Amino acid sequence: MLKSFLRVRVSLYKLFNHQTTNFKTMKIKKIFKTVLITLFVVTIFSCSDDDDTTFPQSSETIADFVAGNPNYSSLLAALQKAELVETLDGNGSFTVFAPNNAAFDAFLTGLGVTLDDLSKEDLTPILLNHVIGSEVTSAQLSTGYVSNLADVSTYVNTSNGVVLNGDVTVTTADIDQSNGVIHAVDKVIALPTLLTFAAADSDLSTLATVATTTQGFDTDFAAVLGGADSDLTLLAPDNDAFVALGDISGLTAAQVEQVLLNHVIAGTNLSSGLTTGYGSTLATYGDTSNNLNIYINTDGGVTFNGMSEVTTADIVASNGVIHKVGSVITLPTVVTFATADATFSTLVAALTRETDFTFVATLNTDNGTAPAPFTVFAPTNDAFGDLLTELSLADLAAIPTATLSATLSYHVVAEANVRSTDLTDGQVVTTLETGTFTVNTTSGVTITDENSRVTNVVVPDVQAANGVIHVVDQVLLPMM
Repeated sequence: MLKSFLRVRVSLYKLFNHQTTNFKTMKIKKIFKTVLITLFVVTIFSCSDDDDTTFPQSSETIADFVAGNPNYSSLLAALQKAELVETLDGNGSFTVFAPNNAAFDAFLTGLGVTLDDLSKEDLTPILLNHVIGSEVTSAQLSTGYVSNLADVSTYVNTSNGVVLNGDVTVTTADIDQSNGVIHAVDKVIALPTLLTFAAADSDLSTLATVATTTQGFDTDFAAVLGGADSDLTLLAPDNDAFVALGDISGLTAAQVEQVLLNHVIAGTNLSSGLTTGYGSTLATYGDTSNNLNIYINTDGGVTFNGMSEVTTADIVASNGVIHKVGSVITLPTVVTFATADATFSTLVAALTRETDFTFVATLNTDNGTAPAPFTVFAPTNDAFGDLLTELSLADLAAIPTATLSATLSYHVVAEANVRSTDLTDGQVVTTLETGTFTVNTTSGVTITDENSRVTNVVVPDVQAANGVIHVVDQVLLPMM
C-alpha cells in the first residue's frame, strides 16, 4: 500500500512539472498539497474493511427527525399535545417505533375521533407505548417481550421481519439519531390487553384457541381478556403445558371452562407483590359463587398449587398482567392443598404413613361422587408437634396404626362442603370416623373434641373443587 501511494505521488509530481509555466510556483504547490491530502484520505478509506466501517451518528435528535419530516406531522402534533417533544429532544437513549400520517389517520378513524378529541392524558400512554427507554437496533431485537415507557410490555416477533404485538410491522429500521434510533412502523401500536398477548404470542396459541373457540362456555374469554377495565392476572400455560396435560376432549365444556378460570386471579398481581399463601381464582366450587383458592409459593421462584411454576413473569398489559406457567393448573382437590402447603407436611406424612392407608385416594374423589365433597379440619405441623409432646411420644411413627387412622378420619366430614359461614354455635358434627365434635362460634370458630380439648380454626375456608379445608391449631382426638 505504501509503495502504491509513493508511485502515485511521484507520478503526480512529474505531471505537475510538465504543466505550462504560466502557473506560478506557489499556486502549483497549493494545488499539489490539496491533491495529496485528498489522495491520503481516499487511500485510508480504501484500505479499511467495509464491514468494520462506523459511520458517524446523526446530529439530529429523534424529535428533530419527526419535526423535519412531513410524513410524521401527525406524530409531531400528538407529541406536542402530550408535551413529549422535549423528552425525545433531550439527552437519553431511546428506541421509537414511529407511525407515519397514514398510520395515525387509520388509528383515529378506527376510534371514531380526531386528534383534537384526545387529551394529553389520552395521548401520553399511547405515545409512550411506542418508546423503549434504551437504544435497540433491529439486529438487537429478538422474539420475546420488552418493557416500554408506558409501563406495559411489547411483544416482539422477529421470525419474519419485525412484528410488534401481532399486527404492527417495522417498515424501515435503524434510522439512527443522536439520542437513539427510530424504526418506522405501519400502524399505531394500540395499548395491549391480555388478549393482545394471548393472540400474538405463538407460545400461547393453544391457550388462545381453547379459550376463544370452544363452544358452550358461559364465559366470553375474549371479552374478559380484552376488556379495558378487566384488571386481572392471567396464569398462562404455554403450548408444552397443554401437550403435557394430554387429551382434554373427554371433558365437558363446563369442566374446561372451570380449568381456564382457575388460571385467572382478580387484580393485577406483579411477581414482586406475590407472597407465600392463599389467593383466589375465578373458578368456583360447583354451582356456587365460592371461588376456588390457589396456593402461591414464593420460596424459590413462584409456584402455584405445588404443580405449576412461573417461567416468564410480569408481561404487563393495560388491563392486567400475564405470568407464563409451565403446567396447566388443574382444579385442586383438598389433597392438592395439603401437599402444596408445607404447613401440612406432617399431616401428609401421617396420611401416607401406612401402605394400606387410602386417605389420599379417598380425598381425591371428584365432587359429586361419594364420599365427596369433604370438609377437612387440617392440623398444622406445630399442632402435630404439640400432640407428640402431649402424648409423650418421640415421633409420628410411635403412634399406633389404629389410633392414627381413627384420628385422621376424625378430622374429615364426608359428603358436605361446610364453610365457616355455614357453622352454627353448638352445632354437633359427625365425622368420617363416626365420632362427633361440637362447634362454637361465639368468639371465632372453635371445636371441642370428644376429649373436651378446645381447638381453634386459624384459617377458614380454603376452598378446593371437591371440598373445603379449615386449618386448625391442634390435633382433634376422638374417644378411643
